[in-house]
Amino acid sequence: MRPFIFAIAAAWLCWSSDVSAQDKGTAEQHGKASVYSDRLQGKKTASGARMDQSAMTAASRKLPLGAKAKVTNLKTGKTADVKINDGGPVPKERVIDVSKKAADQLGIKKEEGLAPVKVEAKPADQPTPQLREKVEQAARH
Repeated sequence: MRPFIFAIAAAWLCWSSDVSAQDKGTAEQHGKASVYSDRLQGKKTASGARMDQSAMTAASRKLPLGAKAKVTNLKTGKTADVKINDGGPVPKERVIDVSKKAADQLGIKKEEGLAPVKVEAKPADQPTPQLREKVEQAARH
């Protein structure tokens, strides 16, 4: 009976430490989100792609280009999954700029301009091993 109990305990410990290791790699920021200016529609972003207000994209200083992130509006509880395709935002008090489509999904009204948000990027959600590593690095800084 004892070996069986030890085996179950060992399996549980391995599983639980793996889960916490994944959580540790999450890059998380709290701050203000703003909406991309309409003047930037069609302009080249840092990724080389053209800015498209109808796409679920965003700009971040902390997260690498191509990373996927979940943005949560802390005022409304609404969320949006975005792809980071640009650097910025320029004002230091903001943590992310989002496209018009992402802003609509988050419930950020144009007249309000800013919203309190949480930005999360998990290594496991990234499309490539290189992005997983870069997001883990961002989480450590």
